[in-house]
Amino acid sequence: MREKADDVAEAIAGELRLLTPRVRASRELAGRLLDPEFVEVGASGRRWDRETMLAELPDKPGASDEGPRYEPVGMRGTVLAPGVVHVTYEAVLGERRSRHSSIWRRPAAGSGWRMYYHQGTVVPAGTG
Repeated sequence: MREKADDVAEAIAGELRLLTPRVRASRELAGRLLDPEFVEVGASGRRWDRETMLAELPDKPGASDEGPRYEPVGMRGTVLAPGVVHVTYEAVLGERRSRHSSIWRRPAAGSGWRMYYHQGTVVPAGTG
C-alpha cells in the first residue's frame, strides 16, 4: 500500500514541477518529465507530440515569472497498474479555469516518472 502512495506522490510532484515557470521555460527540465512517447490533446483539440511541446512550451502561458501562473486545485492520483498513475486536477490561470488529466509512467530502467499523456479542457465561465 505504501508503494502505491509513493507512486502517486511522485507522479503528482512531477505534475507540479511541470506547472512551474522554471520548468516550463526550460526544454531540458521539461524534457526530463515528458515521456519519449508523450502525447497531449489540448483544449483546442490540437494534438501535441513531445518535440512540438518542448519547442513551444517556453512560449505558452505559465512559463514566465512575470506572467500569470497555474494554480492547481484538487490534485489527486490513482494507481492504474504497477508503474502507471492517473493524475487529475483543476487549474486556474488568470481568469481561465481548466480540468486536467495526465497519465504518468515509470520506465523499468528507473529513470523516474514521466508524463505519457495529458488532456486539458477549458471550463466555460459560469460552469461548476
